[in-house]
Amino acid sequence: MTTIAKTRPTARRSRAPLTMTTRKDIELLRINYLRGPNIWTYRPALEVWLDLGELEDYPSNLLPGLTDRLLALLPNLMEHHCGVGERGGFVERLREGTWAGHVLEHVVIELLNLACMPTGFGQTRSTTQRGVYRMVFRARDEQVARVALAQGHALLMAAINNQPFEVAPAVMAVRQKVDDCYLGPSTAAIVEAASDRRIPHIRLTSGNLVQLGYGARQRRIWTAETDRTSAIGQAIAGDKNLTKELLAACGVPVPSGQVVHSPAEAWEVAQELGLPVVVKPTDANHGRGVSLELERQADIEQAFGIADAEGSEVIVERFIRGNEHRLLVVGGKLVAAARGESLWITGDGTRRVAELIDSQLNSDPRRGETEDLPLETIRLEREPAMRLLLQRQGLHGDSIPEAGKRVLVQRNGNMSSDCTHEVHPEVAAMAVLAAKVVGLDIAGIDLVALDIAQPLEAQRGAIVEVNAGPGLLMHLKPATGTPQPVGRSIVDHLFDHDENGRIPIVGVAGTRHTHTTARLVAWLLHLRGTPVGLACRDGLFLENRLIDNSDCADWSAGHRLLMNRRIEAAVIENGPLSILNDGLAYDRCDVGIVTDLCGARSLAEHDIKDAEHMPKVLRTQVDVVLDHGVAVLNAGNPEVAALASLCDGETILYAVDAQAAPLRAHLEAGGRAVCLNGRLAELLQGTGGAKQVVELARWACTPARAEAVMAAVAAAWALGIAPALIRAGIETFQPELARSSASAKTH
Repeated sequence: MTTIAKTRPTARRSRAPLTMTTRKDIELLRINYLRGPNIWTYRPALEVWLDLGELEDYPSNLLPGLTDRLLALLPNLMEHHCGVGERGGFVERLREGTWAGHVLEHVVIELLNLACMPTGFGQTRSTTQRGVYRMVFRARDEQVARVALAQGHALLMAAINNQPFEVAPAVMAVRQKVDDCYLGPSTAAIVEAASDRRIPHIRLTSGNLVQLGYGARQRRIWTAETDRTSAIGQAIAGDKNLTKELLAACGVPVPSGQVVHSPAEAWEVAQELGLPVVVKPTDANHGRGVSLELERQADIEQAFGIADAEGSEVIVERFIRGNEHRLLVVGGKLVAAARGESLWITGDGTRRVAELIDSQLNSDPRRGETEDLPLETIRLEREPAMRLLLQRQGLHGDSIPEAGKRVLVQRNGNMSSDCTHEVHPEVAAMAVLAAKVVGLDIAGIDLVALDIAQPLEAQRGAIVEVNAGPGLLMHLKPATGTPQPVGRSIVDHLFDHDENGRIPIVGVAGTRHTHTTARLVAWLLHLRGTPVGLACRDGLFLENRLIDNSDCADWSAGHRLLMNRRIEAAVIENGPLSILNDGLAYDRCDVGIVTDLCGARSLAEHDIKDAEHMPKVLRTQVDVVLDHGVAVLNAGNPEVAALASLCDGETILYAVDAQAAPLRAHLEAGGRAVCLNGRLAELLQGTGGAKQVVELARWACTPARAEAVMAAVAAAWALGIAPALIRAGIETFQPELARSSASAKTH
């Protein structure tokens, strides 16, 4: 997608370099979040209007030392290709001379990259007002983008004024906003896998509830739970004792155990089961409150208190020897497996246990507090089970182990090593059975075995837990081994190989009678028996029911339609102002209609001042037509017809005048076209090719409405609606909308 203004020419070199005095900040005039495809890019972006002030006269080559200071702060700017197209391209532009708005664009992008939200797209373009620029960059999340902009702005001004600036806190501020606002790593992996299959998504909350697909063909995910996940299955998985009973009844090996209600009862049951034992909460999560291989009465009674503080009830189980494993089952298939390993530290005779944990374990770059790291930071103060394990070895956090002494910090857990390809087929089958018994479409199966490559029975292995909504990070980013494409597995579970979650979408862009075109297309879809939603300036309609009578030709109304699980097709009107303010509500469409290029006078705030800029706005509607879709363009306007070259799919031209030059040329090239001939709409396939006709009602032939009807007929043809049904639809359509009640009909 091209931009709406040209790049500034090579920087002027005639002025003297700027002396090193403090310069006034670049002013951020306006910040606008574009939530859908827009004039810049197919994806959400943050558009910022900048006033460079005095810096308009001083590009980067006239700011002494700026390039070197920027590289000292952000060395990876050397990797930015910029328009040069190769490594070092942006630095080359800096040394030759480029304006501060362009520099800010790259600084912001680099901060996002450092904060683990990679961003490769950015543009900066001048406006008709001297010193004012529009700078835009890809923004997966608005709040993250705003923080990156603020930090990038501060960094650039510090570099320009040769003032100190700490990059690490700036990156941390952006990273914190990513953690607060963006999707968690498990959800993000699923969304990315859906995008790879061209399945659209809508984030439904500020958390991890996400819709994949549109309308009636959507599915929903919440981290690793889906709208196919059984609520009963979740409840069963949350009750570890009930889970074990059901699994045992179906022949799945589980450790014997019993719910206890006091420390004394825990010791009593442990003796009955046979030592050693495990003490844990019945609703244990992430291994919290779990104590393993306990043999002494004091340890078991203390472990009861630790488990009781974490969960609703406490269970004592027979200890199973071996390593813990997490097996991920999706849609009745084993898709990934990870092995847990014990954690040890080695004493040096001088440092405390807590210090050794920090230096020998927490120093691992794979550990941290953020969700995208595979291993957690170990903090003894929040891990009573670890403290108990140390206590059983005669140690605590302030103890100083002798030199060479190995100390066990965590037994099992710590799922960090991929072992997917080691799993024995019988073990995989047992994990799949466990998920089915509990009733989960996606399940994390916790299993203990000496050797995952051997059947469980011979080694007395067992399944110890079944978890709903399992974390995926251990499989996406294992500390060792091969990452597994578990996001793709979940998407493939939700959508068959030939499904993309899309419903037919018709976008109508322009200003002249676009609401009439949109309403007529929706009416024709309705007559075909398709539950249809309509958003236009006449209101928001669901299956012919008016639910909002305000002007709904905007992003928000279109978005509401696409979230509705009832509708099987959507017709959405988009005016030029809506495209500039918000972008489109949908990522792609089946039919994109452009009626005219009017409306420039109302777009001065966007630096659109005459008709020659309008094609670059309205082309957005054509850019998003799917490769199997159709652009419907008004051949009565040569500039509109010329947008056909931008369409990935087919083009149908329409015109009231059958002799319109673009229409005749299109037919001669074998294309499809619709034109008016008296009271007939003619559907033409090439010059001298097949012709179909639709007789029109009188209202449809008036000069004020004929053009809108031709556009609707062409769209209906593109959607495969039969001419006879088109004729009936036009006969029964009511061009004047009745607004007497909220139940008014679209026709």
